[in-house]
Amino acid sequence: MQDIIVEKPYKFVPPHRGNFMPSFIQTFKITDKYLSYFDGVTSHEVRNVERLKESKKQGHGIVLAPNHCRYADPLAMGWIAREAGVHVYAMASWHLFNQGWVQSFAMRMCGGFSVYREGLDRSSLDTAIDAIVEGVRPLVIFPEGTVFRTNDRIQPLLDGVAFLARSAARKRKKAGTGKVVIHPIAIKYLFGGNLAETVEPVLQRLEQRITWEEPKNEMGLLERIERLSEALFSLKEIQFLGAAQMGNLQERKYKLIDRLLSPLEVDLLGKVQQDDLLPRIKQLRTKLVPELTEPDTSEKRKATIWKQLSEIYVAQMIESYPEGYLDDPTEMRVLETIERLDEDVHDHSTIHRPLHAILEVGEAIEIDPAKPPRGEPDPIMVGLENALLAMLETLSKESKPFEGKSI
Repeated sequence: MQDIIVEKPYKFVPPHRGNFMPSFIQTFKITDKYLSYFDGVTSHEVRNVERLKESKKQGHGIVLAPNHCRYADPLAMGWIAREAGVHVYAMASWHLFNQGWVQSFAMRMCGGFSVYREGLDRSSLDTAIDAIVEGVRPLVIFPEGTVFRTNDRIQPLLDGVAFLARSAARKRKKAGTGKVVIHPIAIKYLFGGNLAETVEPVLQRLEQRITWEEPKNEMGLLERIERLSEALFSLKEIQFLGAAQMGNLQERKYKLIDRLLSPLEVDLLGKVQQDDLLPRIKQLRTKLVPELTEPDTSEKRKATIWKQLSEIYVAQMIESYPEGYLDDPTEMRVLETIERLDEDVHDHSTIHRPLHAILEVGEAIEIDPAKPPRGEPDPIMVGLENALLAMLETLSKESKPFEGKSI
């Protein structure tokens, strides 16, 4: 399990509000060097940035809402800020501020502030709403909430974006200081290297991990990926269900996720939840994680909590392989799938380069401060999701098709 849970009491990390450090970072392109070295993103382009410039010119409170397919996304948003001539604030999970002082310092200097995903974080919410109301800097929020490595798809969006934007819109309307808008941001990555050469060492390492030593030329790349995926998933079925299951893979996924989450939901929440996966996971973590830091929690109880958190993480891991993602394969979809397999086995993924990032600024979505109709989908989230889907669908056509040759 990746290091996404911090076993200590939460303490809000505020953003740095000065302009010197973010200007210094942008001028000397420090994030460009970081993204090239640590994420393999060696080039980029920003499209339709004039839309953001116009919103800034009009004095709107601005939210930037990107899709979230890679860990490079937050820093990549700095390229939009540079092109638009602005600095930004950005909400970031608290665990990211606990992975070394250098990373924590750099995030704060770039306008990042923490949000506690496992509970109500009033300080973070107030900071976010105030940033939108002030309108000095755009606020970056990733509405998917986490990284899934599926660049051509988005996960169900969390409605926190609508809450923050609508709250700020009400304050701005009351003060007579103007509108609040959300700009959907589509981030698309393209791989520019030799796919066969870059993924072969990873595939061999994964195959050797499960004691396979088959001649690499006997089967094609997609078949090897399919066999690896099936093998790793079957191991999880054996671990939690007692045996590898038969039948439709999607039905097997739902069955295993239900086995992992439902007993915990009944125990901790009183009943099985009917939400999408991420809200279900958030509710369970909200119950479990705070208990880790309570002084009267025994070591035995902590061990049980960590085991439960590990099972929740497995459910999230299973969901990160969307049905049919390789039915119409591109080189980027193939690479993403191998990266997910690599990460799930080793908790980190090999860096593959060169990657080219496209960041497209969508049309502004004006925020109505009125409460949404009760019992109906939030129109803000519907509009945002539709815009992101349309933009990503268009950008997906720029991916290089996978030719299906054997390695």
